[in-house]
Amino acid sequence: MIEVQNIKFEYPNMPPVFDQFNWSVDRGDAWSIIGPSGCGKSTLLYLLSGLRLPSSGRIAIDGIQVTHPRPQNGLIIQDYGLLPWATVRKNVSLGLDIRQFYGPDGIHAPIENDQKKMSIDPWLDRLGLADQANKFPSQLSGGQRQRTAIARTLVLNPDLLMMDEPFSSLDAPTREGLQQLVLELWREQNLTLLTVTHSIEEAAILGERILLLEVPPNRDAQVIENPDMSRPGYRQSDAYLQICQQLRERMSQ
Repeated sequence: MIEVQNIKFEYPNMPPVFDQFNWSVDRGDAWSIIGPSGCGKSTLLYLLSGLRLPSSGRIAIDGIQVTHPRPQNGLIIQDYGLLPWATVRKNVSLGLDIRQFYGPDGIHAPIENDQKKMSIDPWLDRLGLADQANKFPSQLSGGQRQRTAIARTLVLNPDLLMMDEPFSSLDAPTREGLQQLVLELWREQNLTLLTVTHSIEEAAILGERILLLEVPPNRDAQVIENPDMSRPGYRQSDAYLQICQQLRERMSQ
């Protein structure tokens, strides 16, 4: 699904974040992306989403080069990105409203819109937000705000879901509950899932494969396989502890 070929990217007056970097993602994969602060985790999501472009090389999704944001992408940023003056219902419908304004042009909205899949209420129910639909973000808990951001993204029927530190500000029980919810949605919706995280434990829970980035420039894609991630009881298993230990060792090198 995703092909990153020999890309180079640098910010002004800074060394390259990526230099001749290659990486590929198959449709339906679940990846975690982890590494030290400033290694390029969020930058990689912005490149994949078309919000930034490499100075050289090529990024393609489904064989089409990324030159602008792709309407089938879903991106959830760290601070949720909710409009404080809008209710939960209005926040969840924001993307649909924008698509209706532009129409199915292939840039802002898919050419073939399936309106049956683009209904708000089923997602409010699925994410436990029906009772909060008329509340404002300031009236919600952190977990409810994150659920709102997830609903706003999934109502657009994406095939690629990218999340940037989605649960870092939440308490442990809420974080674990939302991790489980995301995994359920990944399976139900046949999503390709990319999650940026600073947490070793979260990387092990959310990634069948884990991309380890280093202090720039990143040249080689270091991939850690985590095939047991989907098995029941994985969080309490020896395989989980072993992956966490492997990540600690690799990140301390």
